Amino acid sequence: MIRFPPRATAIAAAVIILPTVAGCGYNTIPTREEAAKARWADVQSQYQRRADLIPNLVSTVQGAAIQERTTLTQVTEARARATAVTVTPETLNDPAAFQRYQAAQGELSQALSRLLMVVENYPQLQANQNFLALQSQLEGTENRIAIARRDYNAAVQAYNTSLRTFPTVIWAKTLQSDAERMQLFSAAPQAQTAPTVSFDGLAPAVPGGAAPPVTPGTTPAATPAP
Repeated sequence: MIRFPPRATAIAAAVIILPTVAGCGYNTIPTREEAAKARWADVQSQYQRRADLIPNLVSTVQGAAIQERTTLTQVTEARARATAVTVTPETLNDPAAFQRYQAAQGELSQALSRLLMVVENYPQLQANQNFLALQSQLEGTENRIAIARRDYNAAVQAYNTSLRTFPTVIWAKTLQSDAERMQLFSAAPQAQTAPTVSFDGLAPAVPGGAAPPVTPGTTPAATPAP
């Protein structure tokens, strides 16, 4: 009987077993987990880009000397909260942490929406090239955030599915039992309704004391007799 050295036997066993293990989906779970983490990095990158644009946007609006200040304060405070809440790749399976992160970013989105609605009442800002450039960059970033979130959700869905379907569920219940489901982005409740902005008492200053422009389709208020 031919006896093979132990090392050669081990190598031969590995050559035979490894393709079988790979074919049974052993590598699927960690591969999809890393893919989801990579997509998460893309989400964070776009949120950071938005946060970096906001100080210049607020500064530009302040420079236009608009009368309404509450919205600017709300944007600044929402940005501070959004940048203070973090979710690392290691805590993507923590529902509470993920909800705090999503809520903070959602509040910032709402505050920015209100700000952009307010500045529509100021023609001088609409003609400000710096403001227009910042607004365009912000809108582009919001689009990239939406795409990054969509790609992240797709990657997480594939990963979560692998934890529950055959044959990868075998590994999820045994050798890779530490693998946990990751959280998905969902639409925030406030995203279902457009932000409301009150312009009561808000009228842009017009040089020479001229009457403020009238929105098409509305009736100008009567001027009291002297």
